[in-house]
Formats: sequence, structure tokens, C-alpha cells
Amino acid sequence: MKPHENLDPLIIGGKPYTSRLLIGTGKYRDFAETRAAIDASGAQIVTVAIRRTNIGQNPGEPSLLDAVPASQFTLLPNTAGCYTADDAVRTLRLARELLDGHDLVKLEVLGDPKTLYPNVVETIAAAKTLVKDGFKVMVYTSDDPIIAKQLEEIGCVAVMPLASLIGSGMGILNPWNLQIIIENAKVPIVVDAGVGTASDAAIAMELGCDAVLMNTAIAAAKDPVLMASAMKQAVAAGRDAYRAGRMPKKLYSAAPSSPTTGLIGK
Repeated sequence: MKPHENLDPLIIGGKPYTSRLLIGTGKYRDFAETRAAIDASGAQIVTVAIRRTNIGQNPGEPSLLDAVPASQFTLLPNTAGCYTADDAVRTLRLARELLDGHDLVKLEVLGDPKTLYPNVVETIAAAKTLVKDGFKVMVYTSDDPIIAKQLEEIGCVAVMPLASLIGSGMGILNPWNLQIIIENAKVPIVVDAGVGTASDAAIAMELGCDAVLMNTAIAAAKDPVLMASAMKQAVAAGRDAYRAGRMPKKLYSAAPSSPTTGLIGK
């Protein structure tokens, strides 16, 4: 193997990545902490909420791009705060203009401001428009296997089912649905929303998810930079465990882990 060769890349929109951890840029104290957490996480794909973060649309304000330049990271503009398909499409078209034709985007259309649960009807409508418009769409959705497959068939380059509600930190509440989605998918499945700590991320990867996206789990930790490092290790360990193939679960085992022949005195 050549030095630094990655035999297990994450392929998103035709581009390979070595990191399977994607992180957001919101809720940090400042841009310096944002960058420190990103560096500790090893993330290469970084999400940006266009409606909440300045990337050039407000010329007189500090820009996130000063701390997280597009030359070093794959920026993933998202539609956080959008509640209709029209708003989401308009937001991502603005992002494409601001980022010189950048076409990889994260679509999320929310159903209500209290739970931030996805509105799948509006999400599907927006996805159809964006795919036709030439965007490479990574799409946040519910953990409904039928909806996930529909979004894949529309042409989304990755489907991103929630583990639990955005910002809840509740972890993976329905691993069975996630497994159905994974088994039927031909595009990357990225758990998005609900991760609270490193074990949640590891479990998602052990289930067979291709990547994990998180923001609050890192930004709201007492030590965001340390948590970012923990998440990096958890995602990597979970992926390795999935590839290795865990032993089957048993209530008990009649087969000891140590040999029973050749024992002293026998």
C-alpha cells in the first residue's frame, strides 16, 4: 500500500474523502473555536447554514470563510431554517452564487420550529427541483425507509436520516429503520441529527452507515475541541468494527474463548 493511500474512502458526489465525520459550524463561541473543533475532528466536509452564517452575503461582517476557507475544506451549504421547498431552493441558489458555482449542498426542509422534524413532502419537492437544476443534493430526512428510497431515486447523492431530533442528543432511537435504509440504499447513508456522544457515533457506523454528521454534540459539549477529537476516534472505530464483522450475539456460549485441550494436568 502506498503511503497515505485510503482503501476505504467515503465517496460523495463522485469525490473521495478519508474522513467519515462531517460537522457543522453553528453554536460555537466564535470562529476560532469553530476552526479548532474542525481541526480536531479531522472533518473534510463542513456544513454551513446559509441563513445564519455569513459567507459573503453580508460584506461588512466577519466571514466564516476567513476561518474555514473553501480551499481547505469541502463546504456544504445547508438550508437550516427553511420550512418550504421554495425557500430551500432559493437559499441554495444563493449559496451557489456566493461560492462560485459550488454544487454540493445539504437540503433540509423543516416541519415545525419546536421539533425541527423534517417535512418530507416539501423535502421531496425541493429535491426534485434542485437535482434538475444541477445540484448534488445530500438530503436530511426522517428514518422512513420508503421516503429514503424515493429521495435516492430522485437523484440525491446521499440520504441523511435522523437518529433522533436535531439537537436532542438522544442517540439512535430506531436502529431497525436505519438498517432497512442501509440495506436498500445504493448511495451513501449519513446519520444526521440526534448524536449526543461518541458511543452514538460508533453505533451508527457499526450499523453500516457510511458517515455521521453532527453539530450540537460537539459545539454544546463542555470542551468542544476534545469532544471533536473523541468523535473522530468513535467514527473511525465504528467503521473498523463494521468492516471487521462482529461476532454473533448469544445468550450464553458453550464454546470457551480459551482452548480446552493441552491444559496442564490433563
